[in-house]
Amino acid sequence: MKQFDFARILKSSSLALSALAGATLLAGSLMGCSNAGLHIPMPVFLQGKRPQSSEDLSKAALASAAPYTPPSVSSTGPDTVDSVVASVDGNPITSQDLRKMDATKGGAASAQAIDPAIDLPNDPNSKLKALITQQLMDQESQKFADKVDEGDVDRMIQSIEERNHMTDEQLRGQLQGQGVSYATFRAKIRKQALAMAMFQHEVRDKAVVPHTAVEAYYKDHLDEFTVADEKFRLAQILVAIPAGATPDQISGAEQKAGDAHKLALKGQDFPDLARQYSDDDSKTKGGELGTFSPGELNDDIAAGIKEVKVGDISKVIRTKYGFHIIKVEEHQVPGAIPLADVKGAIRERLQTEKSKEGLQQWVDRDLVKEHYVETAP
Repeated sequence: MKQFDFARILKSSSLALSALAGATLLAGSLMGCSNAGLHIPMPVFLQGKRPQSSEDLSKAALASAAPYTPPSVSSTGPDTVDSVVASVDGNPITSQDLRKMDATKGGAASAQAIDPAIDLPNDPNSKLKALITQQLMDQESQKFADKVDEGDVDRMIQSIEERNHMTDEQLRGQLQGQGVSYATFRAKIRKQALAMAMFQHEVRDKAVVPHTAVEAYYKDHLDEFTVADEKFRLAQILVAIPAGATPDQISGAEQKAGDAHKLALKGQDFPDLARQYSDDDSKTKGGELGTFSPGELNDDIAAGIKEVKVGDISKVIRTKYGFHIIKVEEHQVPGAIPLADVKGAIRERLQTEKSKEGLQQWVDRDLVKEHYVETAP
């Protein structure tokens, strides 16, 4: 299990504008680097295939997030006296905040942790715009406090744990080890949920994508939905048979596998069962094995999953290693993927693209009018 730098992940307290629609700044205060940071799940409105354009909202929003241009701000060194350079609804933004943005690369720079190709602004004016936008979003999201309850926060934390293959106890232990209280972490997750609720209501729900647009995209990008080689993505529970096992040991292993299989068929969470029953190293990842071509599979395993549908569980399969229970999580069949199978992902993608424009319009047209923004002369 990875050790996550929660202190760094939680260091910044502000959300950036493109946290909401660019699939790059989901929450600057919550995202760490992709190799060492906690994997915060993407919200529903950002799931599916990500747009590949280099002109992502994270660049455009931070460069022109509001219809005004703050006055020039001189670069400040560590010995410079702190001064107020702007305020949002009376909440000050100081030259120290700008210096902190340099030191930590700010909440906005978390985008580069997710997508290194993103070009973030370096000039003081753009940094100030980013901080003003963060303040605006923070202030506005508080209006949606009644839309997020403790159950929503619980589900987001559970999703984080599942994606990082850790238990709640392990999460709390890592937080404690890095000097971050669970209450602080939970507050940050709630803040992210508020921002997501705000974006969903103000922008996402209004970005309607007609079926004709989905069909047109599918036809124009058919190569994106064509599978060249057959692939399986699998997870397993393996009850191992030790070398030189006695008949009683083999019988015991078979019984243990049978118990796990019954629970899996009843719908009990497969990753939990893997962590509890499996003797394979994959148990720490909830049984996840990865993606394989048919030729890479053990012959017995290949035969055992031949008729298993996606999402279903195989029968107990005996190999020289022990008793396997295989879950087929994905099966890519060569040829064009039917439109019916991808229309949801296409609509999500197009809606995300459309939401970028809608978000910018909402900020320019409505959001700045709802708040009092003042910049230093």
